Formats: sequence, C-alpha cells, structure tokens
Amino acid sequence: MAAALIRAARTAQHLAVRALTAHGLAHPLTLALLAAASTAAARAWEAGHQVTDIHPANTVSSPGANSPGCSAHTLRSS
Repeated sequence: MAAALIRAARTAQHLAVRALTAHGLAHPLTLALLAAASTAAARAWEAGHQVTDIHPANTVSSPGANSPGCSAHTLRSS
C-alpha cells in the first residue's frame, strides 16, 4: 500500500503539471488535477510518508531548483 500511495501522488502531480503547461492555471481540468494531486499527497502524508518520498532530491530537473529561496511560486517559464 505504501508504494501505491507514493505512485498515486507522483502520477497525480505529473498529470497536474502537464495540464498546467498545456492549459494554464485557470482551466477547469488543471484545477481538478491539482485538487487530485493535493489529495493524493495528503493521503501519503497521513500514512506517514515524508515529502521527500514523493519528491526525491535526485529527480529535480530544473536548474537552480535547489537554490535557497526557490519555490514553485518563484519559478517562471520563459
């Protein structure tokens, strides 16, 4: 069950990011997928998983994503 919660949270996040990229933040599909991703992450958290279980440090692909002060709110696409 533990692996299933992590897999569900990662998949939901991936789908939400794809919808965000394709449709923008205000699109109903993006909003629904973001809600699903947050619910999946909350279930994993409540089961005792850490954030790093869902977002391992070695899978970060954006340059500077580990910089101090960097967050999802400060990242901008070109």
